[in-house]
Amino acid sequence: MAREGRDLAGEARMVDAMVGRGSRILDAGCGPGRVGGFLHDLGHTVVGVDVDPVLIAAAEADHPGPTWLVGDLAELDLAAAGIPEGFDVVVCGGNVMTFLAASTRVEVLRRMGSHLAEGGRLVVGFGAGRGYDFGAFRMDTRVAGLTESVLLSSWDLRAFRQGSDFLVAVLER
Repeated sequence: MAREGRDLAGEARMVDAMVGRGSRILDAGCGPGRVGGFLHDLGHTVVGVDVDPVLIAAAEADHPGPTWLVGDLAELDLAAAGIPEGFDVVVCGGNVMTFLAASTRVEVLRRMGSHLAEGGRLVVGFGAGRGYDFGAFRMDTRVAGLTESVLLSSWDLRAFRQGSDFLVAVLER
């Protein structure tokens, strides 16, 4: 994708612009650590969580420095793992929400929100046509106790409009 000229750091650059240097960031559904690794290199304290141990091993190998943990977002409890809560931003990019079982989506949103510091923000991005309607997601965020702050149609800050094929939601508790 990089050879095709695609922007692989858009999520990380957006999150970086939202916080001061040295902020605490949770990369929820981190995969091989692309976003969290970039944010760590910019000076943030990063914890990444993914259910797939192979992807966590890749994150550890390719992006040393952050704390990488194997875990299910539907059971996210970082305090139990010895990681203090209170993240300035929780980022959930890479269409992670569309890979979750529909029955766990509200709980995942609730748990991600519960890991936010006072004034922290949850940033979720995913594409249309992946089995999770934007309207259903917006309803799920309300059920999970989250409030919409900003809705965008891309990581490069384009406004979300009717018919957008991508959603980036900035949410607060």
